[in-house]
Amino acid sequence: MAKFYISGFADEIDADFRTQLRGLNSLGIEFIEIRGVNGKNISVLSGEEVAEVKNTLHHYGIKVSSIGSPIGKINILDDFGPHLDMAKRIFEIANTLNSPFVRIFSFYMPEGSDPALYRNEVIDRIGAILEAAEGSGLTILHENEKDIYGDSPERCLDLMQTCRSTHFASAFDPANFVQCGCEVYPAAFELLEPYIRYVHIKDARGDGSNVPAGMGDGRIKEVLRSLKARGYDGFLSLEPHLGSFQGLAELEQAPLTDTLGASGLHTFKIAHSSLLEILDHI
Repeated sequence: MAKFYISGFADEIDADFRTQLRGLNSLGIEFIEIRGVNGKNISVLSGEEVAEVKNTLHHYGIKVSSIGSPIGKINILDDFGPHLDMAKRIFEIANTLNSPFVRIFSFYMPEGSDPALYRNEVIDRIGAILEAAEGSGLTILHENEKDIYGDSPERCLDLMQTCRSTHFASAFDPANFVQCGCEVYPAAFELLEPYIRYVHIKDARGDGSNVPAGMGDGRIKEVLRSLKARGYDGFLSLEPHLGSFQGLAELEQAPLTDTLGASGLHTFKIAHSSLLEILDHI
């Protein structure tokens, strides 16, 4: 029997961490994909700050579904050494916060270049990241993101097959595939389905604008129906991008086209309600 557990990037509710958790409490959401904490990325928190995060999570009864890390969100030509050190620090944070997953990316490609030229370097770097996580108990999730090596279903599959590991899987993001001009369902989904261990609930239209789940071209209803049929037991993480939020500028190379004004609990509720409507339907 399929089980869906709802989580989300609560820094889209508010920069303040306690406000994030109160927002999740108000919606009955018991998990968080932690990324921004009091305006800081999770990767730069001190040991004391991580300990405070853990205590605060316990106080509000919220568990961590994944670390929404920035690992791999640099240009493939950038120095990798310090970035790998950051990854190792994030793995320590993930274990401290009892997170089963860490989300990563596969490096931005130089503008206008053929990703095939950088394949070997991408594979080597992903291999080093997986090696650094070995023995930690963590599963590393690759998210398909615009303008990185793994922005197409075929290159995502290449990563899954070449860097094959029981602790390496796909975080499937329908909106990002839409914004890359890829068909989400059935094409991308069927190609990656054996590797999907986590799903981002984010929808988009062909013009690049983000919209609530089910209102775009991400075929989220079909994706979730197929996951249910296969007995998927895992997280659906709300990442609505329905407005700007503190930290977005640092996470994106170009501004998103927003459709619903400022972010906050209001737009997060819209995203949550849209997901619940789809789940009720299927």
